[in-house]
Amino acid sequence: MNWKRPYRIYREERLTVRKRGGSKRAVGTSAPMAIPQGPNQRWSFDFASDSLSGVSRFRILNVIDDFSHECFAAVVDTSVSGERVAPELDGVAEIRDYSCMVVSDKGTKLTSNGNL
Repeated sequence: MNWKRPYRIYREERLTVRKRGGSKRAVGTSAPMAIPQGPNQRWSFDFASDSLSGVSRFRILNVIDDFSHECFAAVVDTSVSGERVAPELDGVAEIRDYSCMVVSDKGTKLTSNGNL
């Protein structure tokens, strides 16, 4: 049905038409990230997933230096939780010193559910 007909009926009955909510957007403006000028300035980490013969799925946590594109860690397990990510980053920092910045994609992989 065309949207005009219910709108006309709502207007005749003096009802208000409920508008659909828009999609959630990030608040504020985001500045572009600076390009690292040397090694160990910015690390990126992200998850990749795959399955063996379609039976068991596994995830891979990759920690990469954005300047040299060197992969510091590739942690493979069926489930890599946030409690496991922090010690892995600390382990890399013991070898390579701490980075100035650690970034991840905008995914929901490490989003908290609010339960403490």
